[in-house]
Amino acid sequence: MNAAGGAHGEDAGLEQRLGHRFSNPTLLALALTHGSARGVRGSSVVSNERLEFLGDRVLGLVIAELLYRRFADEPEGGLAQRHAALVSGPTLTRVAERLHLSASIVASRSEREAGGTRNPGMLADTCEAIIGAMFLDGGLSAAAAFIEAQWSAFISGVSTPPKDPKTALQEWAQGRNLGLPNYREVRRHGPAHAPEFWVEVALPDVGAAIATGATKRAAEQAAAEELLRRLEPAG
Repeated sequence: MNAAGGAHGEDAGLEQRLGHRFSNPTLLALALTHGSARGVRGSSVVSNERLEFLGDRVLGLVIAELLYRRFADEPEGGLAQRHAALVSGPTLTRVAERLHLSASIVASRSEREAGGTRNPGMLADTCEAIIGAMFLDGGLSAAAAFIEAQWSAFISGVSTPPKDPKTALQEWAQGRNLGLPNYREVRRHGPAHAPEFWVEVALPDVGAAIATGATKRAAEQAAAEELLRRLEPAG
């Protein structure tokens, strides 16, 4: 799907990857529509922001229940750490990449040419919007089935509760006698009541990563997690 809309066959292929056939295809189309599409379709276009809001809450609830059942003896603190990691931007981005959502996102030509549809923040937001659309289309059971299928490997893949990403990155750096990670806000986009923050984290002579979030702290955490993901093969 491109800025002008996508073919039915492309939607069918995406539905197959999602494991859900929409009885109301308009919901899927809306979930894939980024706010920048206003420049393509006119100022009256409705974006996926409301579905993203809904999907975030549905994801949080389903993940909480899955963790409650999966880790029956774990205290609240451990469950909370797991939950934060599982609903984080980087995890959503990984799911979105696995589903090849980038090619289906409807965005302005300038956004696409700038690589926006491959941006981790946009991918994560679109993934949340799709969860919201599934919830409206098929109820909690449909959304929960999708989440359990896509998140099961992340849930079972960590034997102990993960650390806060910023703490984990700092410990990674200190363990290698490196300097402290440096965070800086590189962009702020959107209305004053709902801004989107872009934050870069850098380790001198090692690497850097940029991520987005609804708050500056959330963007910092997402950036730290993204950089850690890139550094993990290095040990």
